[in-house]
Amino acid sequence: MVTAVIEAVYRFLWGDLFTIPLGNGNGIGIPLLVLLLIPTGVYFTIRTRFLPIRLFPDMIRALNGKKQEEGGLSPIQTLFVSTATRVGMGNLVGVVAAISAGGAGAVFWMWLSAALGASTAFVEAALAQLYKEKDPLYGGYHGGPAYYIHSYAERVRKKKLKCSVIAVLFALSGLICWGGISQVISNSVASAFENAFGISPLVTTVVLVVISVVIVMRKNATVRALDVIVPIMAGCYFVITLFIIATHLSSVPGVFARIFAEAFGLRQIAAGGFGAVLMNGVKRGLFSNEAGSGSAPCAAAAAESDPVKVGLVQALGVFIDTIVICSCTAMIMLLVPEELTTGLAGMDLLQKVMSYYMGEFGVVFIAVTLALFSFSTFLGILFYARSNVAYLFGNRWIYQTLYKIFALIMLFVGGLQAYTVVWDLGDVGVGLMTVFNLIVLFPLSGEALRALKEYEEKKTNK
Repeated sequence: MVTAVIEAVYRFLWGDLFTIPLGNGNGIGIPLLVLLLIPTGVYFTIRTRFLPIRLFPDMIRALNGKKQEEGGLSPIQTLFVSTATRVGMGNLVGVVAAISAGGAGAVFWMWLSAALGASTAFVEAALAQLYKEKDPLYGGYHGGPAYYIHSYAERVRKKKLKCSVIAVLFALSGLICWGGISQVISNSVASAFENAFGISPLVTTVVLVVISVVIVMRKNATVRALDVIVPIMAGCYFVITLFIIATHLSSVPGVFARIFAEAFGLRQIAAGGFGAVLMNGVKRGLFSNEAGSGSAPCAAAAAESDPVKVGLVQALGVFIDTIVICSCTAMIMLLVPEELTTGLAGMDLLQKVMSYYMGEFGVVFIAVTLALFSFSTFLGILFYARSNVAYLFGNRWIYQTLYKIFALIMLFVGGLQAYTVVWDLGDVGVGLMTVFNLIVLFPLSGEALRALKEYEEKKTNK
């Protein structure tokens, strides 16, 4: 019964809501979330006057902010937390799946979704800063969509509320989503280590859970761990990609030509494959960068900085995730001769690709990289969960600890057995979060846009 409900909600959110016919009996299926997020990205891109292009230098400069008090986070630390959750398994196997299903052209639409999503990420992160609250447990601040949704509900109803229904639904959706993702994480790591080293999933899972317990059960060790893990994992993956590109430089122009040709190719339209190219790229981009889902604002609220600067940092995070890390995986995939990867999918395909470039070391490298990406995702989602648990149950250690225990149990169970419904559960959670977040994002966006205008006026008058 529960599985049937989850699958039904998944189909409603991510399945084709309607189809745009292309002739020859083919068409482009449009899911509800794509219908919501793409227009949202276009709207905020226009309202911010193409912020990702105009203010890209400001995004870099915004990383220099410092924290002022114990427990607070600097802007770059919030970037590490949000990047940890964005840069996960989706950047590896997810991109491989998108290219496998939609061809090289899917990469272009993945880039476009990131370009549009950056402005959405700016708005929701700025709002999280504007509505943040003191965190009496961990120190510093906490907040996110549950908090600005609650404030908006009080404004509309013109009275103080104990809780807001939409804010509660958002917080619950997040906790459900992150519990499901915990299982996916351990299963992915256990499978990768079994393939690469022949290590039993039980051994890998026990080690993973023990390390996680040591980190997450300490007060603020999560952020300190991410300060180390995120730069190392992203940097190493980026350097290896640059090495691969440099050693196959003559093939790079052909890869870009193929990406653009297949993104707009008449051959794909005629064959009815254009819908697969478009939607696989868009879905992967939206799911990977999380812009609009309300996840990253849970980290953005913890920063001690100007709301605009925090928003700019989170917009930069979308670029790092999709334009840099996802593109790294795409280039690795597309520089390999197609005949070597025929019939392969998922982790098998990715490990085959890496072995083509680097032999057995490539297989080991991708397994270790996946482990780091996935582990950092687990730490990141537990940081996100702090504010949602606090909103639902109050600022009490017992509830924070109980959710950590729940997530660790899910981590253990997922490493021992794969559940297809777990993937759907994660997708349902993030989908519901997005719907509840967008309900309030539009009416509140004027505050973020006014803050942006004031920021630019001050910069002009200096």
